Amino acid sequence: MIRRLKYHEIDFVKYAQCLENSEQRKYSATKDFLDTTSTMPWELLVYKDYEAVMPVPFVRKYGMKIVHNPKLCQQLGVFSTKDNVDLNEAFLEYLEKNYMIRAYPFNDVNQLRAKIRIKKNFLLYPNAYEKVRANYSPKRKRKLRLDKDVLKESEVKTISFDKAKTFIEANTIGLSKDNDLCEFMRIFESFHKLDYLKFTAFYYQNKMINVIATYTDCNMVALLGNFNDKDYVKLSGASVLIDTVIKENIETHIFDFEGGELPNIEEFFRGFRPELRPYGIIENSKKNLFKKLGYLIMRGKSFL
Repeated sequence: MIRRLKYHEIDFVKYAQCLENSEQRKYSATKDFLDTTSTMPWELLVYKDYEAVMPVPFVRKYGMKIVHNPKLCQQLGVFSTKDNVDLNEAFLEYLEKNYMIRAYPFNDVNQLRAKIRIKKNFLLYPNAYEKVRANYSPKRKRKLRLDKDVLKESEVKTISFDKAKTFIEANTIGLSKDNDLCEFMRIFESFHKLDYLKFTAFYYQNKMINVIATYTDCNMVALLGNFNDKDYVKLSGASVLIDTVIKENIETHIFDFEGGELPNIEEFFRGFRPELRPYGIIENSKKNLFKKLGYLIMRGKSFL
């Protein structure tokens, strides 16, 4: 009942309808998001006549397709009108039998009996901003109460991609300037041109010291990037920016913090008192992939 479709075989009208009506609805599974973040045309697993779908992005290495979620794509998995653990398990079984998997994330609604790694994510659900703000931790509220002198010399602005790019490249830590950062900027630029991505900056004394990148679609606003000038971290510009975007959107949109695995990041996000929404992910080391490859070659199976 589950079939595998290559990109050119997908009925994207039916695919979009399935996503729109699904219990698990996520912006990261939309055609525009996957077309932008994937480096190769992705494939799709379909149950019956698009009653349930499972997008499958991959890279090509060692002459084979290897499933790997793209950069900035946190959650995928199964999308259906009503989440069904038996159906989810059937998709998982099909995926594992027919693909080499390096990393594949399910979503926070998908129920599975299989024991897989669980990762953290945090969401704020739509509500009156005053109620959301009142629920912030005491520490976060203090961070948002800027000194009068700082307040007089600070400003929040929406900025262009070019201004954001200059700041991000100058203040990014932990990414390769030649590889990861270039790919992130390519994705950011594409999303910005499609009008999904917005850059918001905090200025102090006419100097840009914080930038966040937020993606809006499917009644969600997702924090895809948080970039800071390390010399001004005590001014709490990042907290102000996130609070500003929450204020502008929370009555009608879910706010997705897009992560929380690192202790310091988790502590920062928890200050906004979001709901923990864990999701499962299948992961295999390169060593295990080579072991599986050797076994499959012996059996004459191909993953081209």
